[in-house]
Amino acid sequence: MSGPSLMDSLFQRTLEDLIKGLRQQLIGEQAFISKALEEIRKEIKSTDLSTKSTALLKLCYLSNLHFHDMSFAAFHALEVLSSPRFSHKKIAYHAISLSFHDSTPVLLLITNHLRKDLTSTNEFEVSLSLQCLSRIANVDLARDLTPEVFTLLSSNKLYVRKRAVAVVLRVFEKYPDSVRVCFKRLVENLENYDPQILSAVVGVFSELACKDPRSYLPLAPEFYKILVDSKSNWISIKVLKIFAKIAPLEPRLANRVVEPICDLMRKTGAKSLLFECVRTVVTSFSEYESAVRLAVEKIREFLVDEDPNLKYLGLHALSIVASKHLWVVSENKEVVIKSLSDPDPNIKIESLRLVMAMVSEHNVAEISKVLVNYALKSDPLFCNEILGSILSTCSRNVYEIIVDFDWYVSLLSEMSRIPHCQMGEEIENQFIDIGLRVKDVRPELVRVARDLLIDPALLGNSFLHRVLSAAAWVSGEYVEFSRNPLELMEALLQPRTSLLPPSIMAIYIQSAFKLLVFCLHTCFVRGGSTAGVSASASYESFDDLSIENGADSTVAHGQTCTSAPITNESIVNLLKLVELALSPLLGSHDVEVQERARNLLGFVDLIKLEALNSSGQEENESERKGVEATKIIRLVHDAFSKELGPVSLTAQGKVPVPDGLTLNENLGDLETICGDIELPSSNTFSFGYPSEEKDVLSFSNLQIKEDSGQSNESTSLLAEHRKRHGLYYLPSGKSEVISNDYPPANDPALQGDNNDNASDLVKLTAESLVPKRKPNHSKPRPVVVKLDEVDEKPVAVKQLESRDDSLSGAVRDILFGSEDILPTSSRSNLPNSNRKGKKKQHMITQVESKENVVDDGNSSSRRRKDHSHGKERRHRKKNAEERNETDRKEKESSSNHPRRHKSRQRAEEPLKVPPQTSVIPDFLL
Repeated sequence: MSGPSLMDSLFQRTLEDLIKGLRQQLIGEQAFISKALEEIRKEIKSTDLSTKSTALLKLCYLSNLHFHDMSFAAFHALEVLSSPRFSHKKIAYHAISLSFHDSTPVLLLITNHLRKDLTSTNEFEVSLSLQCLSRIANVDLARDLTPEVFTLLSSNKLYVRKRAVAVVLRVFEKYPDSVRVCFKRLVENLENYDPQILSAVVGVFSELACKDPRSYLPLAPEFYKILVDSKSNWISIKVLKIFAKIAPLEPRLANRVVEPICDLMRKTGAKSLLFECVRTVVTSFSEYESAVRLAVEKIREFLVDEDPNLKYLGLHALSIVASKHLWVVSENKEVVIKSLSDPDPNIKIESLRLVMAMVSEHNVAEISKVLVNYALKSDPLFCNEILGSILSTCSRNVYEIIVDFDWYVSLLSEMSRIPHCQMGEEIENQFIDIGLRVKDVRPELVRVARDLLIDPALLGNSFLHRVLSAAAWVSGEYVEFSRNPLELMEALLQPRTSLLPPSIMAIYIQSAFKLLVFCLHTCFVRGGSTAGVSASASYESFDDLSIENGADSTVAHGQTCTSAPITNESIVNLLKLVELALSPLLGSHDVEVQERARNLLGFVDLIKLEALNSSGQEENESERKGVEATKIIRLVHDAFSKELGPVSLTAQGKVPVPDGLTLNENLGDLETICGDIELPSSNTFSFGYPSEEKDVLSFSNLQIKEDSGQSNESTSLLAEHRKRHGLYYLPSGKSEVISNDYPPANDPALQGDNNDNASDLVKLTAESLVPKRKPNHSKPRPVVVKLDEVDEKPVAVKQLESRDDSLSGAVRDILFGSEDILPTSSRSNLPNSNRKGKKKQHMITQVESKENVVDDGNSSSRRRKDHSHGKERRHRKKNAEERNETDRKEKESSSNHPRRHKSRQRAEEPLKVPPQTSVIPDFLL
């Protein structure tokens, strides 16, 4: 396609015309943009640089506003860049900064353009090229343009030098070897008196110190000088960030820096600088009690300020100091608790974090009760923040602060019933995880699961589906702890389960399978002889058994069992209920639901064929059928008797990869192949089979008390639902007694009084935050199964950590290996021939006065310093051979004067520190 004609160029629409046209398009905006892009594609091929630059400018606007791809214009941007006009260069550099990346094909063609503009006499062209380099620099560009950047670091134009200093950070990251070229000149800029240059240099060192602070310890004297002398709040903030990183590495440095920071806190009126001082003290100088006390006073000023921004900063500072000084939070607990009701959501979340920081095993119950009451009255967003904080704090380090797991399981059930609760997935995971890890809590877990399953109203809440999934799984996996498995079967197979997603329905069906097998095993196997009995015999024997022992049995992992009798009639009705409820699911569109429904119905048909339909046959044949049915039931029951245990998070990573299998190569095209397939979300939980099996169920003579109180609310709801859908329920005989052993599922007494006023909540929370003596629990903490608590790091992480950081290595080689790179504050020699003699003498005097600021009163130390200065002066006058000869003579003279030698040795003994700290001069002593 040919470029635009002269007439097209004359009537070319400008960027202003494009913006006006977009604003006038109320409906057909996309069509207008498509037409504009077609025009741009034609105009950008013009040989006229003005036309090309205008098209490129419009393309940049559309790319920023509507995210259109502009990679097709990469080469055209280079053409515009070659224009001698500054306006064209500006547009070209802007387009290149937006569109170029490491994989751009024409990226290498820009090297010469950048080199030309970096050496230009026009400072604005140099600035544009530096700005572009900071955005698109890769390894090749950083390597090729390092000499030009090095030259600009000493430019006499402050505007250029400031930008060159900022670009150094990107160059160092991409090409670490450039440190050996540019680092000396970068350090020299620390002595610059211009605040703009100094701000840029300190900003670069602040970013570098975040990655490897130990490498920049030799520059501590220069940073100290800037901290003391600087009048710019911005520079002081950056220096404080540097000291927060390097001060913990050198105790002597912390002793020297803490007092100037405290002076800044006392004198400054800038809130930003004050907050940075507070944060530096509470993070890196927490061992200094006087500094911490001063920081706490300043934090309290933030907390009582009416400005919500400052109040938030105060709460944030409290959360930082709370990890080491909890007493600070206790002193300000009134403000923290009242902040939970603040209209600002950020303040509420920060105060919530502070409250959770105070949680321990002694007050977790009280604080959780208060926060649940707050959640009931809060908006949905903050309500879920509260619930998520409770769940994450209580489950931390495998539930280390939970002593009473029965209480915690009830708390999970209560949280799931809060109207705005959207933490169903996390509650589901903890339900199952606690059941796997804590055997003693399984009876209570089954009771709570029963309360959730029998309430039909909960099935309509989509946020509770994951919780109901966990309740169904718990009811089936630990059915031996259930007091009424028939009631659970009715709950799992009630008609309203059709409201559940297919993945949850599949879990319901599988749990119903386990419950059915348990009931049949209890009736046929445990109710008859060990060798097997016929169906009729087992029914007869079980009738007597249900009267004597039907309500009393002991299981291997607890002391709870079925309290409702399982009779011949109840088994027959149970099988009919299963057939009636699951027959419609045979045509389900979900494969998982259809498969599990077929498995359960197939098992029911097999049992009916082998046992229940043998009444008209001969006695021997009936007995044989009963034996076969017993074997089938025992076989399936044994399959479900394997106890499931928790699996380590890194279990899969510990499986060795077979030789010859390269996962990345073999699965590289998987995303392309399955790109149009939307995978369903996983609702399963990872389990493992321990080697031990569940112990065989056995009966005992323990008697469970039966309460004769009124029916609870959940049972009444179920009874009402039974009246409406009686066809789907087992027939209830007159002799059946409904067990009232459970508390009501929606009992207001369990949820607490939701109408408590805010003052009562503040009082209760304040009491719960007071440290208490460890209570004497009448019930010991149950055993929690823990796997490898400190899992080994993956191989990839180990390789990443073991890889040498080339940038930090280059900095260490320069600072620790060559003394002439250090600034004037870090050494007493100034090898800079460009300086005038008078200025040089002034700087030396300044350094000497700095080194004598701290006097330890040790005469031998002063003698050693005088001797070291004289030795340095001799080094500047003599060559290498004379220096070696002088050292030899000094050793001989010291041996002839043992008293002086001993005093010098005593003065040097306290300086036995790691080699890295030896480069820091005497101003730290």
